[in-house]
Amino acid sequence: MNNPEKIIPVEDQPLSLYAKREPVFNRRIDGKFRRLKWAIMIVCLAVYWITPWIRWDRGPYAPNQAVLIDLAHRRFYMFGIEIWPQEFYFVAGLLIMAGIGLFLVTSAVGRAWCGYACPQTVWTDLFQHIDRLIDGDRNARFRLYKAPWGPAKIARRLLKWSIYLAISFATGGAWIFYFADAPTLQHEFWTGTAAPVAYATTFVLTMTTFVLGGFMREQVCIYMCPWPRIQTAMLDEKSLLVTYKDWRGEPRGSLKKAEKNPGQFGDCIDCNQCVAVCPTGIDIREGPQIGCITCALCIDACDRVMKETGRPRGLIDYATLEDSEREKAGEPPTRHLKLIWRPRTILYFCVWGGIGLALLFMLGTRVHTDLTVAKDRNPPYILMSDGSVRNAYTLRLRNMEGRPRVMEVSIEGLPGAVMWSEDTGRDNAARTLRRTVAADETQSMRAYVVVPAGTPSQEFRFRLQSLDEQRETDTTEAKIDTPGGE
Repeated sequence: MNNPEKIIPVEDQPLSLYAKREPVFNRRIDGKFRRLKWAIMIVCLAVYWITPWIRWDRGPYAPNQAVLIDLAHRRFYMFGIEIWPQEFYFVAGLLIMAGIGLFLVTSAVGRAWCGYACPQTVWTDLFQHIDRLIDGDRNARFRLYKAPWGPAKIARRLLKWSIYLAISFATGGAWIFYFADAPTLQHEFWTGTAAPVAYATTFVLTMTTFVLGGFMREQVCIYMCPWPRIQTAMLDEKSLLVTYKDWRGEPRGSLKKAEKNPGQFGDCIDCNQCVAVCPTGIDIREGPQIGCITCALCIDACDRVMKETGRPRGLIDYATLEDSEREKAGEPPTRHLKLIWRPRTILYFCVWGGIGLALLFMLGTRVHTDLTVAKDRNPPYILMSDGSVRNAYTLRLRNMEGRPRVMEVSIEGLPGAVMWSEDTGRDNAARTLRRTVAADETQSMRAYVVVPAGTPSQEFRFRLQSLDEQRETDTTEAKIDTPGGE
């Protein structure tokens, strides 16, 4: 007789670090938060797909695409703003503002960014609407998922995945238009003459959108994205979150049970509508959890049920844990606006606004003329036959305007010094040189500075001035080396 298999207690069984994904079939719902999600999704998609096609007249010497990241010429254009490589602090400032903005939103309304404007959320929401269009609402999709594979199921799957792929291709294809002139690149793309990187980028972004938005969905939010972990550390009992008021809803019971036993059950009738509409498939009644993206669709579902059953709305609502305790004690709820404006939120807003004002000030006061100087190190100087000393420099004259400009380079300080360039010769040496710098270009120039014999090594300045109505100037420190030293 065989020995029975040994039964291993649950606590002694190996813990699995991987949980197989259970598909989420969320139900369609209508309400103010669902309509808000619709509006934000439409705005986000419209901005993403339309922006590269907007034109902006910058004159004959600059591209006319409103938003363009011109890597070839190292420029970033955004409507009337042009950012050069040496002005990368503007981009850094915008990135810092974006980070602090996330802190601000989290402090004010929890994970609202995740619930409404995150690209993963926007495209997942769009794909879920495609699911409803092709497969039907929640129950129909669930039945189709459980049904065996056959011609009808295969046809629906192929149709749905084809729409997924088309949307994903439009997503990946739109991204490359931010890095080149959109109409030109579109023609080159379809005629096969675009750069290989354009096709590679489109393929990668198409497949990531197809997989992450079409199949992984809530797993990206729960397992892959680091932001929920960061947000968790930022939340406290004063944070405004989507909250189930268990003191009001428990114990749960159906309408029939509540009618038979008055006063023994809470307002929650255990209809599971809050779970059915959740895009990540969580049960908000289990308390705050990492799977909740604060989209508030459960509020829409619960409020509708409360209205149908004649009970007050707000069983699931935006609330802080601290304010929920106050309501439990019988005190009136605090207005949401008052809950938002707390010291932490005000501090984030002040820092965020301060950085924004500083960037605007720097943008308004910046000049479009720049000069950089690099001195030859070997040899540090050349002793001329008449005893004078020559130093060589490489000057870079930068014209950040969308038109050519005449610029003048001069020497400040350094008595008795003159200079010339390779195309003027020493016979035309003077204390000033003029150059016409093309629009949005940087012109390099070799300059030779000569000082009389006996001049000690010392600091001086090169000065660049535009000879137009703006008369912008820029100065750069330099040093003259001589045999006498200091």
